[in-house]
Amino acid sequence: MISRFLPVRLRRLLGVKVTSRPPAFLLIDQPGQLNPLLTALDRVQEVSLDTEADNMYHYRTRVCLLQFLVDGEVFLVDVLAPGVQLAPLWTRLAKKHLIMHGSDFDLRLLHDLCGFRAHSLFDTMLAAQLLNRPRIGLAALLEEHFGVKVDKSGQKANWSARPITPKLLTYAALDVWHLPALRDILTKELSKRGRLGWLEQQCRAQIEAGSTGFAPPDENDWRIGKSERLRGRGLGVLHAVWHWREAQAKRIDTAPFKVCGNELLLRMAGAAEAEEATPESILGAIHLGRRHDRLAPSLMEALRAGFAKDPKTLPRRPGRDPRHAALTQAEVERLDRIKEDRDRVAAKLELDPTLIASRSQLAQIARAPARLDEILLRWQADLLRDAPSLQN
Repeated sequence: MISRFLPVRLRRLLGVKVTSRPPAFLLIDQPGQLNPLLTALDRVQEVSLDTEADNMYHYRTRVCLLQFLVDGEVFLVDVLAPGVQLAPLWTRLAKKHLIMHGSDFDLRLLHDLCGFRAHSLFDTMLAAQLLNRPRIGLAALLEEHFGVKVDKSGQKANWSARPITPKLLTYAALDVWHLPALRDILTKELSKRGRLGWLEQQCRAQIEAGSTGFAPPDENDWRIGKSERLRGRGLGVLHAVWHWREAQAKRIDTAPFKVCGNELLLRMAGAAEAEEATPESILGAIHLGRRHDRLAPSLMEALRAGFAKDPKTLPRRPGRDPRHAALTQAEVERLDRIKEDRDRVAAKLELDPTLIASRSQLAQIARAPARLDEILLRWQADLLRDAPSLQN
């Protein structure tokens, strides 16, 4: 029994056959079926959790499925099933230690769904990052340690379609089945390298970030990509076609990128900058695929509105935060020195430098070195505290 939790390389050396039978699971998709899961949760302090959403298929993202591994049993909860009351589930789950992989999206999703906040967390993706694993995706880690080859088609599946196919349910069950064993492997490696405390801090920060949910819509969301390079008419066109795309996506209930990608929006806006450009010439130069005949009339309206738009009437960017103002020359030079120190520390530890501090954080430190402990987590700050660049 223990052999199936050994890394696949070790199992092969020991002559243990590498197999991965799909785990059995209980699908909860009818009222009154939740009790077995609630009873199981009452027995334990730790739960493996994952979610599946429909953000690739609908305008507004919904949680479609919850996957739990509780005391060796897999439970799949159909969140979209009518009549299934989940309030008792959230009450219990808020008191448990969670094992998750890449939890940021899931925690934000659950916060926006019901105000959920995790009690404590072990994120196996964050652990893999702190161990400098070259591949940190769950599928890669499962293959490396358990010989499991996950069918990646599930990553792009429409999880809001009903009924959910047996193939997708098995995929969903596998997402949580190996998490405790993977956690144990990564915990040993982190402990050996003295990084377990780092992960605890990372996970607490992840919980805090997840508890804010997703950012609400903002009047400047249309300023995508390198829109700051646009001037005059191009800005008006980008504003118009971005809002056109949002309206179309909302109307047909699909993800905005399926109506039109950001690259095409920016290309139309850039073309509008040319003195000789017209709405007709821009529309004639783009390809909307099979949807062209349907979308062309409304897009033409948007282009004409963009051409007529006075850029001075567009929503203004928020006032510049003094902490994000341009660095002085002395601060730029200090930033470069801090970056060199960060990179040297990271190389010695065999760690991605951005895990210690991102470019944005380095700029903040360069401006106000005394705020080091405010800007970074404790383990990150400790790695840079004695750096020569921060000693004067």
